[in-house]
Amino acid sequence: MGNDFSNIPRGFNAYFHPEITPGPTEEPTFDPQLGFPKERKERVMIATEEEMRSAKLPLEDRDYCAHLLINFLACRKDNWPWVVKCEHEKHEYLNCRHDDYVIRMKEYERERRLRVKSQKDGAVAA
Repeated sequence: MGNDFSNIPRGFNAYFHPEITPGPTEEPTFDPQLGFPKERKERVMIATEEEMRSAKLPLEDRDYCAHLLINFLACRKDNWPWVVKCEHEKHEYLNCRHDDYVIRMKEYERERRLRVKSQKDGAVAA
């Protein structure tokens, strides 16, 4: 009953249209400011590499929300076994993860649409 069909369009497009489908590890091919009237704010890491290493964060958790995860894990350690007192820190961390996911999804879709547009412009010029 729990079949997941959410990856079918991505897999289909990656197989049949690799020229317009950005890969998960590819850098953006277009200027990040393209199409925006004002300068976009660049995202910066708040937690340093040393802080993440000393907190023993796994590599997959070393992202833009690492500083909130460090706070959440410290709260859990300080309030053990009453970790329910850390629900605010957990909520902040999960909101950050959701916002990060939405930003990455928007960047992926923007890159894909710009690739489709440049491919159409190239076909019209040819």
